[in-house]
Amino acid sequence: MLEAVVQGWLVSTSLILAIGAQNAFVLRQGLRQEHVAAVVAVCALSDAVLIAAGVAGFGAASKALPWLGAALRWGGVAFLLVYGALRFRAAQRGGEALAPAEGQGARLGQVLTTCLILTWANPHVYLDTLALIGSISAQYAPRELAFGIGAATGSLTFFGALGFGARALAPLFARPQAWVVLEIVVGGTMWMIAAGLAFGG
Repeated sequence: MLEAVVQGWLVSTSLILAIGAQNAFVLRQGLRQEHVAAVVAVCALSDAVLIAAGVAGFGAASKALPWLGAALRWGGVAFLLVYGALRFRAAQRGGEALAPAEGQGARLGQVLTTCLILTWANPHVYLDTLALIGSISAQYAPRELAFGIGAATGSLTFFGALGFGARALAPLFARPQAWVVLEIVVGGTMWMIAAGLAFGG
């Protein structure tokens, strides 16, 4: 059982390790020290739900609904383009608008809505959790549950480290110019992911 838990943790962590829209958002919130615990919780719980669905065998949904993949793909492209444009606009406004200690800050509802969209409108999350983790868990029968628990734990530890660990970079991001660069990097990441979804097939 321990082997299944460890393998689940490793598989989950390796899949979400790559920089993506969700990870960039968690990093940004961590640097701003704004609703970090709530964002980490939403990301980890969302992954846990999807991992549970994948382990339970619901990965066949894409086969039963042939249009689902395309709908998720182009919906994700549209959202990522808009969100990336908003990040470029924020960078254009300059450092003062991006300073984490200044201004009113985003409301919890606004932050969580963005986090949920970045999570659930991302087609890759379904491929990673429902298809890949779901299919790999079958190799550990009858210990699929242990594998799923390990995978969900890997997601929680990753997002927790990303969100709360970002505080170590806070001194660097006390400089307004650093926030401008971060917004440009995040915006560019969103657009690159959108391009990959649109032209990657």
